[in-house]
Amino acid sequence: MPVLALVPALVVVTVEQLLQWEYGAAGIVGLLLLTVGIRSNRPGVSSAGAVLLALLVTRPAL
Repeated sequence: MPVLALVPALVVVTVEQLLQWEYGAAGIVGLLLLTVGIRSNRPGVSSAGAVLLALLVTRPAL
C-alpha cells in the first residue's frame, strides 16, 4: 500500500522539477494555480493556471 502512495508523489515531484528547470518559477505557479483550481472546483483559478502554462510553452525561443 505505501508503494501505491509513493508512485503518484514521485510523479508530481518529477513534473514539478521539470517545470522548474524548463520554465522557472512561473511554471510552478501555473501548475499550482491549475491544480488548486481543479481540486477546489474553481474554473477561474484553473483557467488562469492553464493560460499561464500555455503562454510559457508557446513563447518564442530566446
